[in-house]
Amino acid sequence: MNQTRIILVGGFLGAGKTTLIWRVAERLMSQGKKVALITNDQAPELVDSELLRRHNLTVGEVAGSCFCCNFNGFTDAIQQVGDGADYVLAEPVGSCADLSATILQPLKKYWSTTLLVSPLTVLADPTRLASILNGEQAGLHEDAAYIYRKQLEEADIIAITKADTLSDDALAQLKASAEQTFPQSRVTTLSAVSGDGLDLWITDVVTHTDAGKHLLDIDYDRYAHGEAVLGWLNGTVMLHASQPADWDEFLTTFVGDLQATLERQSLPVGHVKIIAESGKDYAIANITGADCALTLRTGAAASTDVRLIINARVECTPERLDQLVRDALVRAINGRYTDEVTAWRHLQPGRPNPTHHFDEVVDCIA
Repeated sequence: MNQTRIILVGGFLGAGKTTLIWRVAERLMSQGKKVALITNDQAPELVDSELLRRHNLTVGEVAGSCFCCNFNGFTDAIQQVGDGADYVLAEPVGSCADLSATILQPLKKYWSTTLLVSPLTVLADPTRLASILNGEQAGLHEDAAYIYRKQLEEADIIAITKADTLSDDALAQLKASAEQTFPQSRVTTLSAVSGDGLDLWITDVVTHTDAGKHLLDIDYDRYAHGEAVLGWLNGTVMLHASQPADWDEFLTTFVGDLQATLERQSLPVGHVKIIAESGKDYAIANITGADCALTLRTGAAASTDVRLIINARVECTPERLDQLVRDALVRAINGRYTDEVTAWRHLQPGRPNPTHHFDEVVDCIA
């Protein structure tokens, strides 16, 4: 029986998980492999899922709960999109930890006949990682920073992302510091943009099955609070213009205004992702990190209609986040367009309640 290899790519909000699995999927498919992806979030209407589907990728989604709290939903998604697949790349919620005990061990225990489980990779944004390694909070609430550290502690592989943004010396120093602080993990560096380090990481995860070697000692009260300090918002809005409009300009205005507001109010950002879709064309914007770094990839065609999907994770109450996003949207519209909200939900994640929790590492093939 052919076994599908499941590759779990974790890491805190804004670490670059979606971009990585997208680029890796393209590389594997160029080699003739069949690849499927699974995204995960506390609510539906995901920018990540929409972006990946737009690149003709097979995408499953577990929305409304994390993989660990809906393990059966996760395995259902694996069966649905992974039938006949060589690889399934899965991206858990960015604020999730304790994945070894709640996902990897039960996969090895109950699914070993159909799945090969790869080492757990945790991605780390270099700016936040440097702060954590210095004993700081990376601009996060202390309990959110606690989750960040715990994610790194349980990693089989720590992958420092966005390597193209650092000098060779700075990257080498950061890697050495991570290796010293987390000696239980293999530490690598990569860039999904430049491609540096991708092939080495792919070779590692597709040839090894030493998965979930580390079980966390984790305080679930701190874990739950670290997630709860973040407000979550997922929304979809249709905008209609009387004549073709420049949606790139609109997205730039909207996201720039929202970014400035979050900075002005000193609200730490997990991530904000927004995609503007106009027919086959789209533009995407991301706000990440304590300093609200903004990136834009524009390319939405001028048209009379656009669909916005908005995902925001910010350290404030859901109600405050809801009002901030709505106000920025109203200012960007500025009476020029009519709007129709087709989905909108703001929430605070509930306490993690895993389907399974293993206290011992299940034997795996080295």
